[in-house]
Amino acid sequence: MWTRLAPIGREPETRGYRRYAWTGADAECRVWFREQAEARGLVHEIDRNGNQWAWHGDPAAGDAVVTGSHLDSVPDGGAFDGPLGVVSAFAAFDELRRRGAEFTKPFAVSNFGDEEGARFGLACVGSRLTAGQLTKERAYELRDGDGVSLPQAMEAAGYDPEAIGPDLERLSRIGAFVELHVEQGRALDLSGDPVGIASAIWPHGRWRFDFRGEANHAGTTRLADRRDPMLSYAETVLAARREAELAGAVATFGKVAVEPNGVNAIPSLVRGWLDSRAPDQATLDTVVAAVEQAAKDRAQRDGVDLAVVRESFTPVVEFGHALRDEIGALLDGRAPLLGTGAGHDAGILSGAIPTAMLFVRNPTGISHSPAEHAAEDDCVAGVLALADVLEGLACR
Repeated sequence: MWTRLAPIGREPETRGYRRYAWTGADAECRVWFREQAEARGLVHEIDRNGNQWAWHGDPAAGDAVVTGSHLDSVPDGGAFDGPLGVVSAFAAFDELRRRGAEFTKPFAVSNFGDEEGARFGLACVGSRLTAGQLTKERAYELRDGDGVSLPQAMEAAGYDPEAIGPDLERLSRIGAFVELHVEQGRALDLSGDPVGIASAIWPHGRWRFDFRGEANHAGTTRLADRRDPMLSYAETVLAARREAELAGAVATFGKVAVEPNGVNAIPSLVRGWLDSRAPDQATLDTVVAAVEQAAKDRAQRDGVDLAVVRESFTPVVEFGHALRDEIGALLDGRAPLLGTGAGHDAGILSGAIPTAMLFVRNPTGISHSPAEHAAEDDCVAGVLALADVLEGLACR
């Protein structure tokens, strides 16, 4: 499975992946998923929001056990973030068949669409739509860097954008969703454990900072006469690092757009996106407020106009203790609990159905990069742990 999936969407120069929603690479990944489902005799289904399902048993029976993740990527992302959970889900199903386990509940493998938000700027679009956390109206407003709207992209890919929206009836038939994911940090590497169980997801969000100044000639405009938004942006980037470090949080300006974007031109607009995450809501609020204040102060000094827009936000997700503790017992206490600052579909769905997560050790802690890695032995340990969990939840 891994060998067949690995070349899809991989960039030869960077060796990273560009599997963006509703593109050719995304379509190839979806074909791969359907082929894996059909090869196992599972019933392949695409829901109204473009998420894929591979069913064993009758989903209408209710109390289904579902596992899976996503197949899309960030720009030049790694091979494991998302795909490891989908590959492991199919492999765990194979393992249960090898054991001769008999399912007493409906079972499915899932692939949620546009989890990373690399194209339209909003993470977990597929699961947010399904859970009713993203309205159809707001989804229709999403546009990529080329101005293509989400419904236009869906339609071009052969899907019906008119159908998108909450799918609570589907979620009501699911009794548990367990997502396996490569760890995006080094907690397991430091503890020496191949597999862990998620305790909580930090609250996190994305904010867009628009600094508007005045375009002018870089060679003839006196420094004293400039309204340069790049100065305001640069000070805000430094403020974000400073405030996050003081608060024990994280804050990153990882994306920037400049107009007119000329080497010999003072910018008229610098637009930067802040990603910030913290262990609790109060800390996150403190960090973001401090960054905004620093941006306002510097913009005023530079004669620059500032607008700040919160584009997405996810509150803290404390995974349900009942399912989490049951999974811990099924793994005989051999998987430690750990928190994470990364968002996931399991976190979005947790408000509607019981969800849990397993993490597989990442020896470097690097993620969202081609250097992302998990050893084969640890991946196998993750499959076996997931199979143990699924056997306990769905085959009793």
